[in-house]
Amino acid sequence: MRIAIGSDHAGFEQKQMLAEYIANELGHEVIDLGPDTDDRCDYPDFGEKVGRCVAAGDADRGVCVCGTGIGIAVAADKVAGVRASSITTPEFAELFRLHNDGNVIGLSGRFVEPEVNREIVKVFLATEFEGGRHADRVAKIMALD
Repeated sequence: MRIAIGSDHAGFEQKQMLAEYIANELGHEVIDLGPDTDDRCDYPDFGEKVGRCVAAGDADRGVCVCGTGIGIAVAADKVAGVRASSITTPEFAELFRLHNDGNVIGLSGRFVEPEVNREIVKVFLATEFEGGRHADRVAKIMALD
């Protein structure tokens, strides 16, 4: 899979670690949309970049990291075609994929340990959409775009 990744300054360190993990340990192609340093920057800019990359089909899924994972997920979710959410546990990552066909996750670079974020990403990328009764619900969500 092709995975778009982006962060703000608060998520930069974990973004770097996760990009390496996704490429080297999980074996996916990583599209790093920045930033290139931990200099102060605005999370909406990078949430939008990841969202647009996924919505355009240039990436299969997206991973965003900011201080809480909330703001960057909200920004990504504003892009038509994106289903983004802040995810703080592997269980939520699994349910987000199974029930919501989520395609972008927002992770916390300040409040969630790196080991937990690695597990969240692993589950997010390994879990397929369940479909069935959830497909109609996801269609209703997408009709809101």
